Amino acid sequence: QVQLAESGGGLVQAGGSLRLTCAASGGTFGANGVGWFRQAPGKEREFVATINWSGGTTYYADSVKGRFIISRDNAKNTVYLQMSSLKPEDTAVYHCAASRYLTATTIAPEYRYWGQGTQVTVSS
Repeated sequence: QVQLAESGGGLVQAGGSLRLTCAASGGTFGANGVGWFRQAPGKEREFVATINWSGGTTYYADSVKGRFIISRDNAKNTVYLQMSSLKPEDTAVYHCAASRYLTATTIAPEYRYWGQGTQVTVSS
């Protein structure tokens, strides 16, 4: 069974940058779409970004478009989320997830495996 582990979260000032990493173990996700979702306290989980199996297709939430970049290195079994121009409203626990399919998808139920998450806090 694939296990996902996120890292790279932390505390950053508004306008700063962070790079999140999602590493797979116990299997690979080279044949799966991978997504990032986030959940802030008292709010529902929301889609952030997704990438298809090859890295050739990506989608972003409107709130992060132009500021976040998702990428993957299948040789390293790793997916990244480069976050720039961070805002206080980006504060949340960020989770990566591996889809049941090859394609990139924004739909949470289409993801089979989920990581525990990494906290991102952006101070104003």
